[in-house]
Amino acid sequence: MKKYKCDICGWEYDPSIGAEGIPAGTPWEQVAEDFVCPICGASKDEFSPAE
Repeated sequence: MKKYKCDICGWEYDPSIGAEGIPAGTPWEQVAEDFVCPICGASKDEFSPAE
């Protein structure tokens, strides 16, 4: 599964770890559309695939 990076602050969503309220193993495509970056509050559409 691919990691996604916040274009604003650089925080990475790692599906093997998940995030607050998102269980480990959840692919980015299944993360809710109203998800916001836990660091800077950027919306999901401000994330890009991590290199």
